[in-house]
Amino acid sequence: MSKGIDVAGLEHSFRARGGAVPALDRIDLAIEPGELVTLAGPSGCGKTTFLRMIAGFVAPSSGTITVGGTTVRGPGVDRGVVFQQPTLYPWLDVRRNVALGPKLRGVGKAERRATADRYLSLVGLSDAADRRPYELSGGMQQRAQIARVLAGDPEVVLMDEPYGALDALTRERLQNELLTLWRETGKTILFITHSVDEAVFLGSRVLVMSPRPGRIVLDEKVPFSSRSLAPDEIRALPEFAETAARVRAAIAP
Repeated sequence: MSKGIDVAGLEHSFRARGGAVPALDRIDLAIEPGELVTLAGPSGCGKTTFLRMIAGFVAPSSGTITVGGTTVRGPGVDRGVVFQQPTLYPWLDVRRNVALGPKLRGVGKAERRATADRYLSLVGLSDAADRRPYELSGGMQQRAQIARVLAGDPEVVLMDEPYGALDALTRERLQNELLTLWRETGKTILFITHSVDEAVFLGSRVLVMSPRPGRIVLDEKVPFSSRSLAPDEIRALPEFAETAARVRAAIAP
């Protein structure tokens, strides 16, 4: 099950010495249930602030956000967030970290263990299930965080540059696994990235945000995430390069 996201007249400013600093400038956006939307833009343009507002961690200065028709007034179990930095509980082993969401929902021990093991396998951490977070590398901790969010089975997954700290091979493998998961579950995903290649490869739709105050300056449907071709074949397509060039030009006009 998935939910849509509707944003209307969204604006936000931060308080600072000398007055308010505008961060977001009137964003109107509708994300349909089941879309995988990637969001790119220059550093400091407000991408993370925008995601945190959808998550319910930050209240907008003006405008509204609804998820599944319900106004966002704070965090909710319908939205799972993968942060830039891992947020694992150090006193729990990796499997129990991943199983925490199902446990809080009242899922039985055997089922939540099976769920945790499924997602640990998905991110390539089956061998690390019994280890503590501090025994893992930073990249492994991030993969464990992704597994934990997915195991919670939210209708909307919000991902804030989740692969930025990973090596290239791991990053590509997790990109492919995310597409597989998205195709199988139909979850609504908003994925922030600095990588144009990643935005175009993953997104069924690509958004580009302008420099601060952020506003949407490109909103383009992208076909590559639904293609059955191998990843290398997709990236070799002329139309892939053309789309990437348009996205890059929108980021740095």
